Order: sequence, then C-alpha cells, then structure tokens
Amino acid sequence: MTSTARRLAEIRGGVPPRRHNARTIAALTGNPGCERRAVLDSAGVDKPGLAERVGFPARFGQSRFAITRGNAFEAQVKADGGAELLRLVAERLGVDPGGPALWTDLGVDDRSGATDAPDRSGATDAPDRSGQPGRAARSRAALAAAAPTGAAEPAALFDHPLLGLDVAGQRVHLEPDLVAARLAGRFHVVEIKSFPVIDGQADPGKVAAAAIQSAVYVLALRELLAAEGHDEELVSPDVVLVCPRDFANQPLASLVDVRKQLLVLRRQLDRMARIDDLLARVPAGFTADPAADPARLRRSLSSVPARYAPECLAACELAYFCRHETRAETAALGRPVREALGGVATVAEVLALAGGSDPGTPEQAEAAALLRAAARLRADALAGQPA
Repeated sequence: MTSTARRLAEIRGGVPPRRHNARTIAALTGNPGCERRAVLDSAGVDKPGLAERVGFPARFGQSRFAITRGNAFEAQVKADGGAELLRLVAERLGVDPGGPALWTDLGVDDRSGATDAPDRSGATDAPDRSGQPGRAARSRAALAAAAPTGAAEPAALFDHPLLGLDVAGQRVHLEPDLVAARLAGRFHVVEIKSFPVIDGQADPGKVAAAAIQSAVYVLALRELLAAEGHDEELVSPDVVLVCPRDFANQPLASLVDVRKQLLVLRRQLDRMARIDDLLARVPAGFTADPAADPARLRRSLSSVPARYAPECLAACELAYFCRHETRAETAALGRPVREALGGVATVAEVLALAGGSDPGTPEQAEAAALLRAAARLRADALAGQPA
C-alpha cells in the first residue's frame, strides 16, 4: 500500500472505500471548488453515513417508485430489438438508419445467457455485480470493432455496455442505457429517463442532471476508443435523451450538447487524480472514521474548507452540515450574493457596513457603497409605509 493509499484509508477509518457510479461522479462537478468534498470523495468516504453521524442527515435520494417507473419505460423503449429506439434516434439525428440495426446486449454472459447488469438505482452501497469476468473486455472489443470507417455500414445498438473510468485511483464501472454506433458517422450515447417532456419543455434541473451524467458516459467511451487506437472524437458530444412525451408513455428523443459538462468533468477528475496535492493541505488529524466521536468528526470536517452554496442541498449528502456551519456567512445566501459582496464574508460585516458603523477595508469599498445605498432605500421604503 502506498503512503497516499494508507492516508486515505486512515481518513476512512480503515473501512473499504465507497464505490462511485455515474450518478456520484456527475455529482462531483456540482461544486468543483469545494476542497472538503474533493478529499472525502477521493478517499471514498461514506458521506451519507458521515452526515448521519454528525447529526445532519441527507434529505434527498431516488425513490423506489421512480426507479421502477424508469426501468419500465426503458424496457418499453428498447422492445423489439430497439426498432422504435433506432427510429427515434435516427430521426433526431436527421439520418436514414439504413434498415434494421445490429442489436448487441453486452450484459448477457456468453456462457450462461444470464444478464449481469449493475444496480441501476444509482445507490452507491449496492453490491458490485459488474465485475463478471470478460464483460468489460467484450464491451471494449465490440465497441472498438463498431468504430465508423466511413463506409456504408448498418447502424449498431449496444445495450448494457460496461465502460470504465478512473476516479481518484479507483476504477469505476459504468453502464450507459445504450450506445448507438455508425449513425451520422459517430457513436452517440443514449440516455433514457422517465421524467416527462410537457409541451416541449422538461424540468431544467432534471435535464441538467441527465446532461452531466451522460457526459460521464461520453468521457468513458472516448477513453475506451482512444485506448483502442481510435479518434475519441468519434464519440459525439450530442447525447440523445429519450423521455416520455406529455403525460403518456410515448417516447420523445432530444439532443443535449454536453461539451461544457465534459470540460468541467475533466477538470474535476484531474484535480482528484492529484490527490497528493489535496492531502498536503489536510490537517494530520483529519478523519471521517465512522467509529469516531461525533464531536470529533464535526471538528475534523470544519478543519478542511468547504464552499457551501444552496445548490449543494440537492447534490451533496453533507450539505446540511455545511449550511449549519456557514449560517452566519454570506456564502450561505447563494453565489449571486457572495459574488455581489466580494470580500464581505459574514452577515455581521454586512450589517456593520450597511449601517456605517464600520467603514470597511479598501477592498470592501464597492460592496460597502452598495450596502449603504440598499440600507437607505430600505429606510425610505419603511418611512413611507402607513402607521
């Protein structure tokens, strides 16, 4: 065991590292400037358990009903060898599919015919069933062989491909819903979601989450092809998102450009790969050991800087702890407020600057003038109210 691996194990308290999946990797990009989260995720800490231990449990997750509904919609879309799915994807890309697609289910064991699919719930504590011998190699060989050559080739659809990505020294198994090859001369990741598109509009938050999760698959597929000697640009950054139309189960395909998400994802994974740089700034006594006293855990967490924003509440299991920790800071009011009040870190400073009892530093002059103007407007508005 290397010194870095030993240090990460000490942070976890000697327990096995938590396994990442596409959902948790996507969540890493939600707040890339947060050093606390980068350290905990690099170490593979059980963040939901840690949040419980320090008294601020996470309050979000994916319901079993939503998982069941999503699996049923996915099965419907993939029925009949993906005939309807191929039509949807080809239509959205504006190409002729050129007849039936070559359908390959890479989740089926060639020896037994059994499907060996990882847990699709997004739960990080699910048992690892994705390590079936040969499955990753089958996926790699099949996808590399399907690389477009420019010749007239039939479309190919790959169900249950097993991809991989390195996250802080761990090899993470990933399973996109489907990969379509040789359509418009490229590979396209196809992501099937059960949230509806109503009157041509879907929930922006859910679309954004689907986009960053799809970017994880695009990056993994690009790395697979590059390792096999192919141009990674054969994988299109345009992901095909398939959702139910309106309140029915009729599928609708849309294109989502994930180039921006790919840039953010690469930066965060590169940062986590340089874990030694992160650990150099972590105090020697830092621990997330589940057996440690809760008070010690809270002190330990506070010793590594976080970058809390209200958006963290929907993406990070420790968000409620960080919100409590920063309740007197302007950061807790959101990024727009923090940026508008650059250099003013606490609510107490804001009130002092607004009231004129503190002139502030030269760096705070612009923020101070803004706050005093806002205070005058508030006073004038209150003075004009009827008694």
